[in-house]
Amino acid sequence: MTSLNDLPLRDDLRGREPYGAPQLAVPYALNTNENPYPPSEALVKALGEAVMDVAGSLNRYPDRDAVALREDLAAFLDTDTPGVGLTGARVWAANGSNEIIQQILQAFGGAGRTALGFEPSYSMHPIITAVSGTRWVDASRDEDFGLEPERAVAAVEEHRPDIVFLTSPNNPTGTALPLAAIEAVLAAAPGMVVVDEAYAEFRRAGTPSALTLLDGHPRLIVTRTMSKAFAMAGTRLGYLAADPAVIDALLLVRLPYHLSAVTQAVARTALAHGEELLGGVEALRRERDDLVAWLRAEGLRVADSDANFVLFGTFPDRRRVWEGLLERGVLIREVGPPEWLRVSVGTPAEMAAFRTALRQARAAAPADGGPGNSDANTRNTGNSDAGNSEESL
Repeated sequence: MTSLNDLPLRDDLRGREPYGAPQLAVPYALNTNENPYPPSEALVKALGEAVMDVAGSLNRYPDRDAVALREDLAAFLDTDTPGVGLTGARVWAANGSNEIIQQILQAFGGAGRTALGFEPSYSMHPIITAVSGTRWVDASRDEDFGLEPERAVAAVEEHRPDIVFLTSPNNPTGTALPLAAIEAVLAAAPGMVVVDEAYAEFRRAGTPSALTLLDGHPRLIVTRTMSKAFAMAGTRLGYLAADPAVIDALLLVRLPYHLSAVTQAVARTALAHGEELLGGVEALRRERDDLVAWLRAEGLRVADSDANFVLFGTFPDRRRVWEGLLERGVLIREVGPPEWLRVSVGTPAEMAAFRTALRQARAAAPADGGPGNSDANTRNTGNSDAGNSEESL
């Protein structure tokens, strides 16, 4: 049989592993940051009708530039962040935020160019960067997973990247960025600045969006997704807001008719029912905050979160704890800094199952620490619960 090594694969791709979170049949899947609340029967019916409306014309290509969808997305962003005054000409959409990131790198990255990020952060940023032939530089986050403006500017000035990736809230830590850090990077960066706001709808009240910085910053790109808060992960719809010139640049690299007619119809229907789909966001915020408090009461360290997931630790052998949870039917994510784990926020029943399983898994792995651990009450102090704690992806 022919193996991968027998093929004339690009040298820079050899030895790499495909991206992917485990997809296992378990009672409680809390590893991919999905919204746990499915669409209602009424919305399922509306989505079906939307697909039926376009089914009769699937022999024709879809709207190549998704004009109507982009107008709908702009209207949503205006509601989400009042005062930004967006139009469809300043919004672009693609198959998930990963394709958005890929198009940005195709347009502004490439051979001889550099992209810079602050890890731990979204693992697809360096992966897509490498696949595009762009050099990746990890400037690292602060010890508390935040990002001080001075530190960020120093990294930008040292490496002079063509693209800077910032994530707010950040995945896997959940940390949001203050606008001061983003503004400092914008002032120092010689190229494009991408603020990944995939989890923005989950941010706490008063946590600002980089959308408010678009005017006057033509090299700023703010990316969003419908996979998380909108509970439309299966639709695969990501989008961005930027200066119209940025959209013109992306048109040079996007594939023709890249968004199917079905995707556009489903996404527009979801936006029309946005109030229902986003109705569970507040409940997930409360569940997240309760989970953070519970984990800390259990003697664990927890990163403050503005997302729909929580990063917690620390475990000398996190794999043992992860496996202990899996044995009890709970799948979470072994990702991020060593000794830490990440759990997505689910329904109350799912979180109750997680709490029970975690206590049992820790009891079975005393070396990983339980209440009374010398590190028990240590927390990341960059963002307190009482303040404007911020996180990312």
